[in-house]
Amino acid sequence: MNIVLLEPEMPANTGNIGRTCVCTGTRLHLIEPLGFQLTDKMLKRAGLDYWPDLDVTVYTNFEDFLRKNPECEGKLYFATTKARRAYSEVKYEEDSYIMFGKESAGIPEEILVKYEPYCVRIPMAPGVRSLNLANSAAIVLYEALRQQEFPGLEQTGQLHRLKWEE
Repeated sequence: MNIVLLEPEMPANTGNIGRTCVCTGTRLHLIEPLGFQLTDKMLKRAGLDYWPDLDVTVYTNFEDFLRKNPECEGKLYFATTKARRAYSEVKYEEDSYIMFGKESAGIPEEILVKYEPYCVRIPMAPGVRSLNLANSAAIVLYEALRQQEFPGLEQTGQLHRLKWEE
């Protein structure tokens, strides 16, 4: 899976998303301009010690991203509050890309209208603007991974001091 952040503004959200990407074996794509430096303390704090293990690529703009990832055609989904269908209605492929826009404005409508069949939304109560970006990325990513039966992810855990009853 691939998470794409278009012009992210908040380092803590990007750090949290980076941590989620490491925990799920997901690539992170960042499209400039970024509202922070990749050395930002808030980014590193939110990403904990996972950040060095993150598979992350930075692009100068959306066109640069498309040019360097031609395989995303037909597999690039746009998470937006403006979409007409829910994220859970999509059949994600193993190598899908899920894009999220910047916190203050989302993905520009000029992009959304070109890719309307690939626009998805997370259902929310009427009258609210949006969920937190890191939460939104986790919600949609985990649905895509669930559909793939969580490839490569541990699905059972162990207690540290005690043992589960058999």
